[in-house]
Amino acid sequence: MSEELVSVQIDGEWHQFPKGTRMIEACRQAGREVPHYCYHPKLSSPGNCRMCLVEMGMPPRPKPGEELPLDEAGHPPIQWMPRPVIACANTVAPNMGIRTDSPLTNACRQGVMELLLINHPLDCPICDQAGECSLQEFSVEHGRGESRFREQKVKKPKNVDIGPRVRLDDERCIMCSRCIRFTDEIADDPVLGFTDRGSHTVLTVHPGQQLANNYSLNTVDICPVGALTSNDFRFQMRVWFLKETNTIDTNCATGANIVVYSRENVIYRITPRQNNEVNSDWMPDSHRLNFHWINSELRLTAPLVRENGVFRECSWAESLQVAADRLRSYAGGDIAIIVSARLTNEELLMAKRLAALLGTDLIAAVPRTGEADNYLVSADRNPNMNGVKLILGLDDPVAKLGEIRSGLAGGTVRALIVLQENVIDDAGFTAEELGRADFVLSTYPLANPTADASDVVLPGACWAEKSGTMINVTGRLQRLKRAIDGPGLTLEPWELLRDLIQALGGGNGIYSADELFKQLTHDYPEFAGLTLSQVGDLGVPLIETGQTIPLIERERERKARGIIVG
Repeated sequence: MSEELVSVQIDGEWHQFPKGTRMIEACRQAGREVPHYCYHPKLSSPGNCRMCLVEMGMPPRPKPGEELPLDEAGHPPIQWMPRPVIACANTVAPNMGIRTDSPLTNACRQGVMELLLINHPLDCPICDQAGECSLQEFSVEHGRGESRFREQKVKKPKNVDIGPRVRLDDERCIMCSRCIRFTDEIADDPVLGFTDRGSHTVLTVHPGQQLANNYSLNTVDICPVGALTSNDFRFQMRVWFLKETNTIDTNCATGANIVVYSRENVIYRITPRQNNEVNSDWMPDSHRLNFHWINSELRLTAPLVRENGVFRECSWAESLQVAADRLRSYAGGDIAIIVSARLTNEELLMAKRLAALLGTDLIAAVPRTGEADNYLVSADRNPNMNGVKLILGLDDPVAKLGEIRSGLAGGTVRALIVLQENVIDDAGFTAEELGRADFVLSTYPLANPTADASDVVLPGACWAEKSGTMINVTGRLQRLKRAIDGPGLTLEPWELLRDLIQALGGGNGIYSADELFKQLTHDYPEFAGLTLSQVGDLGVPLIETGQTIPLIERERERKARGIIVG
């Protein structure tokens, strides 16, 4: 069933939009920006900032028996209303006229901006929002340039601790209510509200409450000014110094789309990136703050080889040669491989080739599970378990972990390769069990108990230091992009696997993860015909899993009911 389209004139040009489209969205689609503060497409529209006022007109009502004259394109004349309307809460109608840049609309915006700035502090140079502040931007376009307000400004609370991760500077608040609506409509934790009246209205948490839910930092993202700031990022770095990298979150199987902000190989913050099929505009606090370990003093920065019970640093060539010489001395049935479901599809392809070269089919992945939160956090805390199943051809990727442990205990597993996992802390293995193997090779970003029990330790890059693709909980193929460089001699896992395969006498000639993706398109029917440009920043459906993301399902329902634009 096709959508009913209506004709709308915007700034003198006619366009067609689906019936029910918000005026502000129609203007956006026509390339006309309407300034706004309270409006957010994922939230209800209260229409309380008044910044989106536009001029509206409709065809005059003809007298009985009279027909309106039509122009050459068949459109009737427009009779303009004497007062403006808000574009965020009104929808388009047939033959409606909208003016976004007229003397009336410009005068309205200047008036609204002047009122917003009456009590607002002029502290842009020290405000954390500087450089990405809507008030700052729109004041340049629609402000007066000077204030006519000569009275004493109303002083409001500053540096208020309203939760463990969010701080409030209420003097900067313009009462858009985005944060209130988010906590009420999205996070189901309505702890914020306005109190007092007029110029003395303040944002506050309800008595005895805190803004402490696991999605609280999303209020910082949607705050158009510097009223709400992150305790973690506050006063850390100016945003215009930061490099932005579009990538995905790897803390669970949802694979939320994110932007990593970094400078000189240091990550300063992570924010959600819009993807209406995965995470909408949001992400959990627990996921976005889980990056500080990347710069830990425990980072492995060079290959390590154990000699006489003591580790020594060495070159990649030497460490790989030692590993290859040891692995050659074992039959395929003597070797087991434990992979991580945090590996990309490209890295898993190389792990599969390593297993084939060594002649072993004793391969398993480490499960990582938790409680789903019915929003965005998946019960599967691994980002690419679907990739493990597809690339390695394992219906149950964790099934052989018990067999590997039994093999270590019985002496049938003499060599163990652990790729990007700490099996002692995360899979229930013990140092004594690993000690029963003749040879243990492990790769990981950090020093850990598994590395302590290994004979060769290789520094593998973490999620922010590598590129590739992953398959999320719903079967969507998404791109992981390199945001920073690894420390020291760190290599991406596919690189160290390539070099190990070469040291074992296997092939080489792979110089990028992109080349491996092309090989996936030849080796797996599910990838056939795909290119990385097609995958893009938003990903593409790859396989059917029967899984859904609860928050996305609720958002679609609200959109269908007309509560939000979506």
